[in-house]
Amino acid sequence: MARDDKSGRTRKAKKAGGIGETLRFLLMLFLFAVVIRSFIIAPFSIPSGSMFPRMMIGDYLFVAKWPYGYSRYSIPFGLANFDGRILAATPKRGDVVVFRHPIDAKDMVKRLIGLPGDQIEVRGGAVLLNGKQVPRTRIADYAMPITANSPCRRVTASSGSDPTSGICTYPRFRETLPDGRSYEVLDQGRSAADDTEIYVVPEGHYFVMGDNRDDSADSRFSHDQLGVEFLPADHVIGKALIVFFSTDGSASWVKPWTWFSAARWERVGGTF
Repeated sequence: MARDDKSGRTRKAKKAGGIGETLRFLLMLFLFAVVIRSFIIAPFSIPSGSMFPRMMIGDYLFVAKWPYGYSRYSIPFGLANFDGRILAATPKRGDVVVFRHPIDAKDMVKRLIGLPGDQIEVRGGAVLLNGKQVPRTRIADYAMPITANSPCRRVTASSGSDPTSGICTYPRFRETLPDGRSYEVLDQGRSAADDTEIYVVPEGHYFVMGDNRDDSADSRFSHDQLGVEFLPADHVIGKALIVFFSTDGSASWVKPWTWFSAARWERVGGTF
């Protein structure tokens, strides 16, 4: 009987030890994930068409945390509570940045156009940076396949295409910043934000815009209009790095084979 009791205690001790090891492993795994997401990279999904044509709804990308340093918005789950940035670095004009909206606390992505001290104006749909128009050249229309997560969204009267064709077309331009950096933007026609006042970017803030210029609530709009206004530097989370997955929205969780048929593999690996 004594041997049986000893054997039972041994089994219980081993079982308890096994549970303890599992819990320690899960804790270490959680801490490792927090460190990775806080200081190296974090995933982000594109929920809207404000960054067409470079980013599509259903794109999943990695956001690099280290290029601009770290603020409390860099740390997930609200685990940090401090002001300012650690190892701060200034973004460059043209960078695609992910940030926390100053009012509604949602994570958003836009292109950084203005740095502190810059004067930004939009006139006739063209951006003026410090009094000089940012050159833009008309290029071929952007032909967007209409999918489950990307309907044909017209936001101006002059924007047009035939949704029955399965393709939605938007007027597209190439915009080039003073340092030579260029990217594509969409201009669907006359809209409320095509002519603005002159914005002077205050210290510690940035001016951001969506590449889909007529369908983006960005720094041209006030908080009352659900816009960003001037973006506080501390709210920047990181820099868009690379697309690691993209889906057209037609997949079903209960049909695993559709996870592959819905994937837009040609977008995977795209950088910014």
